[in-house]
Amino acid sequence: MHMDPFDDPRLTAMGLLVEVATGLTVKAHQSFTAVGLSDVDFETLIRLARSPRQRLRMSDLAAQTSLSTSGITRVVDRLEREGLVMREACSTDRRASYAVLTEAGAERLKAVMPQHLNDIETYFTGLLTPQQLSDFLDALRIIRDVVRPCATVGVERASSEQCEGEKVS
Repeated sequence: MHMDPFDDPRLTAMGLLVEVATGLTVKAHQSFTAVGLSDVDFETLIRLARSPRQRLRMSDLAAQTSLSTSGITRVVDRLEREGLVMREACSTDRRASYAVLTEAGAERLKAVMPQHLNDIETYFTGLLTPQQLSDFLDALRIIRDVVRPCATVGVERASSEQCEGEKVS
């Protein structure tokens, strides 16, 4: 018996994933724009906020956000003009510079967090049991590590790396 190629469950899985991701992005977008952030602004700022010392090498930030290096440069330039991030040179490697979350950037994120977390709870995590959520997160990490192996690049380095002249906290 010949199976209809359009009834393949792999297409259903992919379609559902895209529909869910798109729907969640639309819900989040409304919260971000209310505090003057674009989706990419939020993604950039939250990755910095959740990184050790609230900073990442520009190249690592580009890899984590799936933007090109020139794309992340433009985003960081704009966020820097707004005072939400600053650049920091690494004195041990002239080629490296860091994007660092500023206090103003942290405050902007804090302004959107209550609504964003409420949206996540309402439209995503709150719909799943704790076990379903745990299993789902495990499955997402397996897939992410294959399709976006650079999604966490720089996190280990940033937590152990120190540029010359910096104090250890």
